[in-house]
Amino acid sequence: MAKIKAGIIGAAGYTGGELIRILIHHPALELVFAKSDSQAGKPISSVHSDLVGDTDLLFSDSLSNDIDVLFLCVGHGQAKKFVLEDTIPAHIRIIDLSQDFRLGESIGDREFVYGLPEFQKEAIQSAQNIANPGCFATAIQLGLLPLASAGLLKNTIHTTGITGSTGAGQSLSETSHFSWRQNNLSVYKVFQHQHLNEINRTLGQAQGSNPEILFVPYRGPFTRGIWITSYFETKLSEADAIALYQKFYANHPFTHMVNQPLDLKQVVNTNKCLIQLEKQGNHLLIYSIIDNLTKGASGQAVQNLNLMFGLDETAGLHLKPLAF
Repeated sequence: MAKIKAGIIGAAGYTGGELIRILIHHPALELVFAKSDSQAGKPISSVHSDLVGDTDLLFSDSLSNDIDVLFLCVGHGQAKKFVLEDTIPAHIRIIDLSQDFRLGESIGDREFVYGLPEFQKEAIQSAQNIANPGCFATAIQLGLLPLASAGLLKNTIHTTGITGSTGAGQSLSETSHFSWRQNNLSVYKVFQHQHLNEINRTLGQAQGSNPEILFVPYRGPFTRGIWITSYFETKLSEADAIALYQKFYANHPFTHMVNQPLDLKQVVNTNKCLIQLEKQGNHLLIYSIIDNLTKGASGQAVQNLNLMFGLDETAGLHLKPLAF
């Protein structure tokens, strides 16, 4: 069976590096090119040093049309610009990891399907173009989707989320610098985070109405992972909530209910989302954790590819967590 040929635009960043790592070990994929304007001509392993011995590919300065799928790992606003300015043959499917198409945007004949498999797997399976969800959006939505689908998100939801420094991208900034980030904690974009737009859209579609979400994001003193805590008032019992979640995620291989306390290392380097529920008085607490670079970005992009091309959903994504 011929392998699916893939290309990457913006391959030198964190998500590009994670994507390369997954694709070169994927049993059904061939990575044809990894384009980077800043690193063109250099060995991929000279930038992504964890790939020493795994690939001899060089970063390219151009793209080839001899591919089946193109991943866009570029900055927000750049994906839409790339699709507008570059002639991409209609047969090439696009998976965009930026936020440019997450609210149902389209360009010409290219319509983008929101790529959250636990929400609309069938739509993804028949899609030609995918808008990969944001990292915070993935973790928050997976924590709330079973409740939204049952029409139970009627009261204000209070959500906090803490993310690793890789969530800010590879470009240097004050808040991603080691000496600032280490042993430190800070809050940003309170109630205004850009991922709220896609979260509200998804939960509104699932429930038929938009719940109020008050989201407070934090920058954490670690490199990878996202921890989300959401809570709201409800009469739903803990046992009934657990049963609801177990039924909802029964056929989704990467999202799992856990009945013991979570820790972030359980998901780092994996495509998993782990969820724990706890009832305290009238409040249901939902803890949901993911790796921002895998399930929150590159891993979920490959999960979407698997669904689009009729492969096993877990192909190439049997990744071991960094538990110690």
